[in-house]
Amino acid sequence: MEITTLGIDLAKNVFQLHGVNTIGEKVLSKQCSRKQLIEFAAKLPACLIAMEACGSAHHWARKFISMGHEVRLISPQFVKPFVKSNKNDANDAEAIVEAAIRPSMRFVTVKTVSQQDVLSLHRVRSRIVGARTALINEIRGLLGEYGLVLPQGARQVRSQLLTIVDIKSSELTSHSRALFKDLYEELVAIDEKIKSMDKKIQNLSGCDAQAKKLMQLPGVGPLTATALVASVGNASMFENGRGLSGWLGLVPRQHSSGGKNKLGGISKRGDQYLRTLFIHGARSVLLRIETREDAQAKWLKRLIERRGFNRACVALANKNARVAWALLAREESYRKAA
Repeated sequence: MEITTLGIDLAKNVFQLHGVNTIGEKVLSKQCSRKQLIEFAAKLPACLIAMEACGSAHHWARKFISMGHEVRLISPQFVKPFVKSNKNDANDAEAIVEAAIRPSMRFVTVKTVSQQDVLSLHRVRSRIVGARTALINEIRGLLGEYGLVLPQGARQVRSQLLTIVDIKSSELTSHSRALFKDLYEELVAIDEKIKSMDKKIQNLSGCDAQAKKLMQLPGVGPLTATALVASVGNASMFENGRGLSGWLGLVPRQHSSGGKNKLGGISKRGDQYLRTLFIHGARSVLLRIETREDAQAKWLKRLIERRGFNRACVALANKNARVAWALLAREESYRKAA
């Protein structure tokens, strides 16, 4: 039994294997446990192992690479068209093999442990920021039930919450005052936790040469730089800057047929977290654009007049993504516009 390509449908405990030979004939189809999978892969002669880029995929990819195998990770959306008939583990594993041997298929680069460390930090920080927003909204809603309205902005909630709660003429009772003080303490604790994570990310950006180069771009700070480096590495998975920009969902959505080209708004595909960081970074640049007179500032001012503020933000984010690809893939240095 000669297996040249092995497709694995990943799960927590039960894994479905589908192996084919050099001419694409099925030579293996079976289920195995986690322990059996490791033992089977260790004894298997070096071959191509394909998996969907899902939970634990990068862990298994690193393990199989250490055993001498070639590993290809495929986005699940590219595997789905190859599933025949009903969906089940066996059909999924077969579809993974079919997708892996397509000459035009695009694959996901295997992440290192250090990359996953940084991305884990970003994911946890993002969750905590969301929890802070939810807490602030809850405080506003509860205060509104007592006829108390805080000014807009998270900063206003932090600075004025205790003052408003202490107003004697309000409908607040001693119980509600104690409750809002507890919520304020919870908000302060969350702020401190976010500050601690920001400091860790700042330290990581200072130790990474690629992140340092990216932070020279206007609108790219430690958050965006470390997240991009951890997500794409040296950006060799993309042929050009437009490939990276398209992966981030910053290029127009296309629906063309019969020679008629139709472009819409941005596609919003790919990594939503990274796309958000790039756009918000660009927004911070445009908010201070009036104080600048360089070539980029003049271009952005004309763009704002012609297309509006929000479109100019996306345009700058798109440009930053393309420049970031050049800095990572070609190992170039950033040349600021005159």
